[in-house]
Amino acid sequence: MDERDRFEIPKDMRSMAEASFEQARNAFEKFLSGAQTAADSLSARAATIGAGAKDVNAMAFSYAEKNVQASLDYAQALVHAKDLSEAMRLHREYVQAQMRALTEQASEMSQIVGRTAMEAAKPKN
Repeated sequence: MDERDRFEIPKDMRSMAEASFEQARNAFEKFLSGAQTAADSLSARAATIGAGAKDVNAMAFSYAEKNVQASLDYAQALVHAKDLSEAMRLHREYVQAQMRALTEQASEMSQIVGRTAMEAAKPKN
């Protein structure tokens, strides 16, 4: 091969290309590190939300059980009512008790959901 046919990259261009490559490599490594940190944070938040969802499910099941039991107790009391007046009184008491229970249950449920959301929003170190 003749000296004129050989292509050689000038030393300054080679240095600049190597520096650019190193900058690109460093930027990519920082990107990967940031992506890993974000993924870890997301996993931690998902675990927090998962625990909160478990609490919400357990509470909802407990509420359903209490509400069904209250309905069964009400039905049993109605069966033993002596007259329409007593049946109406039982109905009024049942509706009032259920409204109080549902209000309390909704309040407790919103507190758990709010707490879970706050935990999920906290920065993880």
